[in-house]
Amino acid sequence: MESFIKLIFFYLVERKPRMEKINMKVVRCQAKVIGTIVTVSGAMLMTLYKGPIMEMVWSKHIHPRSSFVTDTTGAADKDWVKGSIFLIIATFAWASFFILQDNTLQTYRTELSLTTLVCFMGTLQSIVVTFVMERRLSVWAIGWDMNLLAAAYAGIVTSSIAYYLQGIVMKTMARGPVFVTSFSPLMMIIVAIMGSFILAEKIYLGGVLGSILIVAGLYSVLWGKHKESESQRREGMSVNNTAATTTTTTPLPVEEHEAV
Repeated sequence: MESFIKLIFFYLVERKPRMEKINMKVVRCQAKVIGTIVTVSGAMLMTLYKGPIMEMVWSKHIHPRSSFVTDTTGAADKDWVKGSIFLIIATFAWASFFILQDNTLQTYRTELSLTTLVCFMGTLQSIVVTFVMERRLSVWAIGWDMNLLAAAYAGIVTSSIAYYLQGIVMKTMARGPVFVTSFSPLMMIIVAIMGSFILAEKIYLGGVLGSILIVAGLYSVLWGKHKESESQRREGMSVNNTAATTTTTTPLPVEEHEAV
């Protein structure tokens, strides 16, 4: 659902500032749209359909501990309506961040400084939210445990390094936000594989079929973006050649000499 909202938001918003060109008469644009639909379908299939359990080679020799087993029987008190609304709002905000980052890099061309500013502002916002939502001082205590590792990983890898790399892809490679966010559904596949390895979680048939659709759709989107970049490169070369030809074939002005 998150990938669906994010990709649809990009195609609707980016067409206004002409970041992403969509022409359904061109094969490469058809590949991007169809690949997006296939990728979203695969992500929804992994989420909504389970099917029979798939026995993997590595999962036969792993026995999960009881602490890894989560009990979802007592989930009657959860408010799914509010959760869905806040999830949609968060997804739109996260998608808007990619658009804003791409527009900012057009004028502010220093990715590392921009990443530092974004992380600093995020830290200030997190401090304010923590002060408002948590009144206990114990939440600020950090020990040498998984809480420290989770905080360090979230701050260094998923925030700092991720923002810096996606800025480089947007500006240096000139791929745009759609190319960057096309890899988001791959997180579901990576999480499922790592969960099967580390936590001995079960992999279902729906997850395998959804993974295949995600990979196929991602390949279609990347193929369309590659063909689009090649077309833009050829158009740029043809414009330069035309300008050079016009410059060389234009006759030089003849100086008029007055008779003495």
